[in-house]
Amino acid sequence: MKRLLLLYNVKAGRNRAYRKLDQIEAIFEQGGYSVYSKLIRFGNNRFEGEDEPYDLVVVCGGDGTINYIVNSMSSKGLNYPLGIIPAGTANDFAGALGVSSRVLKAAQQIATGTPKKVDCGRVNGVYFVNILSFGMFTTTSQRTPDNIKRHLGKAAYIIEGSKELHNRESIPLHIEYDGGSVDVESMITLIFNGETAGKFPLARAASLHDGLLDCVLLRKCNIFSGSVSALKYLLGGNPNDNVMHLRSSKRKITSPLSPLTDMDGQQCVDLPLEVECLKDFLTVVV
Repeated sequence: MKRLLLLYNVKAGRNRAYRKLDQIEAIFEQGGYSVYSKLIRFGNNRFEGEDEPYDLVVVCGGDGTINYIVNSMSSKGLNYPLGIIPAGTANDFAGALGVSSRVLKAAQQIATGTPKKVDCGRVNGVYFVNILSFGMFTTTSQRTPDNIKRHLGKAAYIIEGSKELHNRESIPLHIEYDGGSVDVESMITLIFNGETAGKFPLARAASLHDGLLDCVLLRKCNIFSGSVSALKYLLGGNPNDNVMHLRSSKRKITSPLSPLTDMDGQQCVDLPLEVECLKDFLTVVV
C-alpha cells in the first residue's frame, strides 16, 4: 500500500484542517494510502531519521508551512510529491495551483489527482514557493501574531500593515537580470513565483510553468501618486511611471542598505540576493 505522510500545522488559519483531521485521513485511506499523520514542529526537521520513503507528502497549512516543508525536504535531499490542503490565512500558492479552499474537497482533489511539475523559487540557496519581498508592508505577515491571524484572517494583515503608512522610505537597488540591469529607488519589491500576495492579483502574467519570476516594484514617489498608481495596477492597469515590472529566470539584487526580507510570510535571507527560478522543481498532486 502507498505511504502518505500527512503533516498539519495547528497554528495555521483557524484550525480548519486540524478540526477535520479524521475526515481527511479517511479520504486518503479510501484512496488506497496508509496514512501517517504528524504534527509540524517548527525548528525540528520532520524528515530527520525517517527510514522508509513516502509516496506522497500532504501539507495542511498556509504558504509559510509549505515553505518550511519544502526546505526541510530539500535539506535532506528529498523531493517527494506534494499535496496541499490550504489551511493558512491567504493560501496564495494553493490558489495558484487551483486547489479548493474547502479542506475536504482539497483532500479529495489530492486523493484522486495526478502529479504535475511546477516551478519553485530559490534565493541564496533557500527555497520559496510563492513570493520573496521587501520594503513597505512586506514583513506584515511576520509581525502579525498567530492568534490575531486565526481570529481575524486576512483583516489582521490590513490592520498590521496600516502601521507602516508613516514609513515611506525607499531602498536603492541595483538589479541585474537576464539581458540587462537597472538602478531603482524602490518602496516595495515583490518577486513572484506564484500569482498573488494576500489574494491580491499583483503578478497577473505569472505562471508556475514558465521558468520565470515576475518582479513588481513600486518606485519612490509621494504617497498620493504611489497610491493612485498602485490602485490602477491592482484594477488591471499596465505598469506605469511608478510601477515597474521585470520578468527573468535569474536576477541579482544589491543595495547599500539591509532591509528586512520576507519569503512566503517567513523571515528571509539578507541582501545581496541571488534569485532564480527552478523550472519544474516541485511535483504537486492536484
